Amino acid sequence: MKAVIQRVSQASVTIDNQIKSEIGTGLMILLGIEDADTKEDIEWLSRKISNMRIFPDEEGVMNKSLLDVCGEALVVSQFTLHASTKKGNRPSYIQAAKPDVAIPMYETFVKELESQLSSKVKTGEFGADMKVSLINDGPVTIMIDTKNKQ
Repeated sequence: MKAVIQRVSQASVTIDNQIKSEIGTGLMILLGIEDADTKEDIEWLSRKISNMRIFPDEEGVMNKSLLDVCGEALVVSQFTLHASTKKGNRPSYIQAAKPDVAIPMYETFVKELESQLSSKVKTGEFGADMKVSLINDGPVTIMIDTKNKQ
């Protein structure tokens, strides 16, 4: 499972010219799922994201977590995070899980993150053509791969 996490002051997902979801201060999470991902990956990643200290404290030091600042979360499925660019100029997405595996994993991740945060997590729409808009605060952008815990 791969995630790109961006600290935002606001973010939204628009589908067919209609805003589906929007958040204020919090995290925009782009989530890529592969067949090898497990429930343990979901639990580890959701715990890591909720507790990651990337929000500023009173002195401006990144010492607070999403939980500490009562921030919001927006999760968008992003199979292209598993792109392989090793050969040629057209990325291969063979590592990305197909919808029959990815959708339940995505939904389980959202539920687990909601449990960690004790609040509703906003989402995009799996498989839809989405327009994602955000204001990256900092900027702070972090990539996490559950396979190497980085």
